[in-house]
Amino acid sequence: MLSRSSFNLINLDDYSCVADHRPRIPRIMTVPGIFSGTGEGEKVTGERRIIVSNQLPVKGVKDEKTCKWVFEYDPDALVLQLKSGFGSDVECVYVGSLGVDIDPSEQEEVAQMLLDKFKCVPTFLSLDVQNKYYHGFCKHYLWPLFHYMLPVTRSHGVRFDRVAWQAYVSANKVFADKVMEVINPDEDYVWIHDYHLMVMPTFLRKRFHRVRVGFFLHSPFPSSEIYRTLPVRDEILRSLLNCDLIGFHTFDYARHFLSCCSRMLGLDYKSKRGYIGLEYYGRTVSIKILPVGIHMGQIESVKSSVQTAKKVEELRRIYQGKTVILGVDDMDMFKGISLKFLAMGQLLEDYPDLRGSVVLVQIVNPARSRGHDIQEVEYETQKVANEVNERFGQDGYEPIVFVNGPVTTQDKVAYYAISECVVVNAVRDGMNLVPYKYTVSRQSSPELDKALGVDESEGRKSVIIVSEFIGCSPSLSGAIRVNPWNIESVTEAMRSAITMPDNEKKLRHEKHYKYVSSHDVAYWAKSFDQDLERACKEHFHKRCWGVGFGLGFRVVALGFNFRKLSVEHIVSSYKKTNSRLILLDYDGTVMPQGSVDKAPSKEVISILNVLSNDPKNVVFIVSGRGKDSLSKWFDSCKNLGLSAEHGWLTRWNGNSEWECCGGLAVDDDWKKVALPVMEHYTEATDGSSIEIKESALVWHHQEADPDFGTWQAKELLDHLENVLANEPVAVKRGQQIVEVNPQGVSKGVVVESLIASMQSKGRPLDFVLCIGDDRSDEYMFEKISSSVMNPSLQGITEVFACTVGQKPSMAKYYLDDTVDVIKMLHGLEAASSQVPKSTGLQVSFETSV
Repeated sequence: MLSRSSFNLINLDDYSCVADHRPRIPRIMTVPGIFSGTGEGEKVTGERRIIVSNQLPVKGVKDEKTCKWVFEYDPDALVLQLKSGFGSDVECVYVGSLGVDIDPSEQEEVAQMLLDKFKCVPTFLSLDVQNKYYHGFCKHYLWPLFHYMLPVTRSHGVRFDRVAWQAYVSANKVFADKVMEVINPDEDYVWIHDYHLMVMPTFLRKRFHRVRVGFFLHSPFPSSEIYRTLPVRDEILRSLLNCDLIGFHTFDYARHFLSCCSRMLGLDYKSKRGYIGLEYYGRTVSIKILPVGIHMGQIESVKSSVQTAKKVEELRRIYQGKTVILGVDDMDMFKGISLKFLAMGQLLEDYPDLRGSVVLVQIVNPARSRGHDIQEVEYETQKVANEVNERFGQDGYEPIVFVNGPVTTQDKVAYYAISECVVVNAVRDGMNLVPYKYTVSRQSSPELDKALGVDESEGRKSVIIVSEFIGCSPSLSGAIRVNPWNIESVTEAMRSAITMPDNEKKLRHEKHYKYVSSHDVAYWAKSFDQDLERACKEHFHKRCWGVGFGLGFRVVALGFNFRKLSVEHIVSSYKKTNSRLILLDYDGTVMPQGSVDKAPSKEVISILNVLSNDPKNVVFIVSGRGKDSLSKWFDSCKNLGLSAEHGWLTRWNGNSEWECCGGLAVDDDWKKVALPVMEHYTEATDGSSIEIKESALVWHHQEADPDFGTWQAKELLDHLENVLANEPVAVKRGQQIVEVNPQGVSKGVVVESLIASMQSKGRPLDFVLCIGDDRSDEYMFEKISSSVMNPSLQGITEVFACTVGQKPSMAKYYLDDTVDVIKMLHGLEAASSQVPKSTGLQVSFETSV
């Protein structure tokens, strides 16, 4: 039997090289340290999903007689319900913690039982780590911050605690370790849920570079102005980007995440054929936007229960002759329960005729955490309720009725069935499925219709009052949306719901039921799973290796033929050849992008002089900069060729004249149209600027607000394309620029021209080196590739197209940064220094051309 440790030694660093006949690891651990299943010759059918959440979908109690733990599935657990979206051949394994404390002496036995009977793998955290991780970092710091509450003072939240953060990281590692015990990285998919486990993807990706990982955030993702206050903001973002697919309930949450990636990591997203993706070190991280749904089967089953019908009849007797408004909320600071009670009090104040006939029933689920903030919320909620009841209560009438939880799903369905309206008044909530459950519970069914004393042919009706700050609000187009902070607005919404005509209530109900029934939890899970499979399709088409330390770890995924350029290799080829063409971009290649002084250093000038004075070399700087800057900076390099403005102007050396690309005539009439448009956008976009070149106009927005600059650039591109449609120019988007230049001008044209000229004049090439860092340099790489394939140019035996930085490129080689570029050029410089120098060959050659 192949053990986990021995399997890992097969390929310790690069998991991409595993052959087709890979040893198959066991699918699951049944005894600690020993894996079962998938033995030699054993046939495995179906697929598997490893579902990871903070809590396992099981409930446990200890039998007093046997002193043994007894467990059962929790039917209300979302991670259990989502299995309904998978095919019958898909196996689910659950990893998470238990809601009960297990003595260390019993943990091994309990773990084995949970695995055998429930396919659950428990994570047993120590009490200290559990408190700091869950109650400390998750519930008292991260959760409030993700709900837009900043700990400005100690009385308004808990501030960042490094110890609690370390416990959070430690707990995430424990969860990841448990996944590693059961995962088959070649076949299994891992689906991680919610903010408790946001750094877990890094631990998985570090161990298995091609692991298939999806993550879904069930809470809001705050705006960048809130998120950027998090001291570990980069660590969490980079960890999430180690997933293949990241899911959010709403576009707002996804937009905030993408904005954070842009502002803090400099990553831009792209939308293609309906899919949103972020390019991250050669991997595409997909973004999924789809709100979760409810389990229709569970609600329908509860509705058909005899016990539910009896509960409905009981509640009808209690609230006979009264209109019931229902609230179902957790006891926490963001559910807005006290605001709802204030609105109820205002309703009875403004409309005395409703006193005695309208009741607000508030079901309160137990708090999921503990602390001073929960006590404050409980005190305030009870205080407001008491004030309203004391003021408007009568004999036999209590305006606000508390129903303290836990309340069973069966009882909740009964309350939904008798309620004319449900109010979800949260000031901030990730999703909230109460309106969905209410809608389905109000749908006609024989058992409930009889208990309610209504005719099935009449059809059912419902009204939903929903806060505009919760995730389900966009999907409920027939709901009355309110600002929970505006008490008068909520009051009027309650009044409208009570007095609304039945026909309108039916129309609203039908609209909601159609959406909720077709977008249930199975639909959500299936859609996410399909997108996760699609996001992972390219895993084995690329080479993968890990870089970085700690939570900054990431996997670089590049083509199998893409590799780092070895100095020794290129120097060896350089020495063997006699006719060389060396093409170098400037900014980002020999000059770091972040440099304030853009003039070349003495070191660069020295290297270029040695290389360009070698009689076997033709050396060119091919840049987007203007000819004046390049002429000034490289005045001392007499044999160096220069190509300015992306190839519009070229000169072979310091003694020759600048020539226009392909002999094209200069026509500046289009600038009279384009320049005023650019000036308008410059005035409207703080931080932007215009660069006027001889052949082109460039609008820069790198100093502008990232989001606003990008929006304006898209708008400017569209504007310029419209006004210049009949002009012989091309409008292009670049890295934080919009550029207009003559058609047929690119760095690729320069390369093609140089190679063809040298070939036709009796100097066939046998060595080409081309180095660049951005999108414009890809045209050079493309032309070099096509030139090599040309039968008439078969003499070019050594070709080195090299990009700067590990990223997708048409080049076959890469160097990490400008430091690596200079180091490599020093190697060539040393090789050239060993031969006699010449001062006239390039001049005479240019004259002959």
